[in-house]
Amino acid sequence: MKQLSLFPEWEYETTKKTIDNYGERQHIETKFSHLIQEELYLGKLVSYVGNKSLPILGLYRYKEAFAFSLVEEFIKRFQLTDKDLIFEPFCGMGTTPFTAMHANIQTVAIDKLPIAAFIANTMPLFWLVEPSSLHHNFELLKNKLRQFEPADVASDVAIINKAFSTETLTELSQWKSAIETLSNPIKDIFLLLFLSILEPCSYTAKDGQFLRIKKDKKIYSPTEILQQKIYQAEQDILSMRTLWGNKKRQLPEIKLADARDLRNVKFSQKPTAIITSPPYPNRYDYTRIYSLELCFNFVKNFEELKELRFSILRSHIELKVQDNDAPNHPVIAEVVDILRQQGKVLNNPRIPDMLVGYFIDMNQVIKEWSKVLVSGAKVAMVVDNVRFAGELIPVDLILSEMAEKVGFKVEKIIVARYKGNSSQQMGKYGRIPVRESIVVWQKN
Repeated sequence: MKQLSLFPEWEYETTKKTIDNYGERQHIETKFSHLIQEELYLGKLVSYVGNKSLPILGLYRYKEAFAFSLVEEFIKRFQLTDKDLIFEPFCGMGTTPFTAMHANIQTVAIDKLPIAAFIANTMPLFWLVEPSSLHHNFELLKNKLRQFEPADVASDVAIINKAFSTETLTELSQWKSAIETLSNPIKDIFLLLFLSILEPCSYTAKDGQFLRIKKDKKIYSPTEILQQKIYQAEQDILSMRTLWGNKKRQLPEIKLADARDLRNVKFSQKPTAIITSPPYPNRYDYTRIYSLELCFNFVKNFEELKELRFSILRSHIELKVQDNDAPNHPVIAEVVDILRQQGKVLNNPRIPDMLVGYFIDMNQVIKEWSKVLVSGAKVAMVVDNVRFAGELIPVDLILSEMAEKVGFKVEKIIVARYKGNSSQQMGKYGRIPVRESIVVWQKN
């Protein structure tokens, strides 16, 4: 088996002069080198792109998701059947529970972000409705749209007033009020489709870790683009039934909960597998990226949005630092020490705090998994290594070592793809490919 290193041969000359700074990282790379293997054909499955052509999963653009086919792949590798229970602790848009539903495998999925839990819970509901009912209800609501008072949104959040023209915001708010008059499951399906049109109706664009204002962007009419979404959903329901049949399926259980504390998450049996991808420690603040959706349906004002921001996994720089926060792994101590010495080089001085908080949180997450999983349970988790101010952080290996300490066996670290660095990073520190990996563990 090919052994892979933090320092690839083609970059050795660039990095050897600073290799003394990588003592703990070199040690952990050496420790796990015999378990690291490339399966680069999986690279196209660890992103949202694989879902774009699939029915239902392409209705909402949740770009941090992985592909339906990746879940299928690990259901096969883990030899899961209808006797198993999959747990998905970071469900995002719900790719894992949606895929498991088609394989007739029971799933419990959670997420701390309310927009994510809502999408994941709503995706399976498309099985329950007739396509014609969507068009029928759309026409009813459209014909009396002007009769509805605009719904309240979190208008004290600055992005709301920057994102929309007055006319568009009014029309969207009327649609929100109209949708509230429907009954479930149609109501939630319409709400999901409504939330999916907010970005195209706005001056914003999800761009990396930001929701950016783009005043030269083409803006769509809410009613017209919602009608297009309704038509797309109708076609997707028909395609879904053609692809996967029309038999009844057991809907997954989706809950709003925190992966760091599973005491209130109930399971009908101990989970036998986890297929997931946590937020990466890459500064992405999901409460900013999805702030339009959150402000239209899940928070009432800026204070609630800020409270949510401080409560999610600490993968972003607006985290709350606790008094007792300290690096909980030798590699993090090494990296944080270097970054704090080079603080003036960092584009944000809170990056070391984020790294400390992230790995404290993820260590707690892994401990919770060890409590709820059955002995012999399998874990497949997509993670992304990161680089700040030239310093590589092997997230896949750090989390694997944490898992070992609470009763997991690390079976392999699969390199799904290598990702490039920003032009600023390459200009200052040279090009070093960064692994996006799938760690595979088994509970002892």
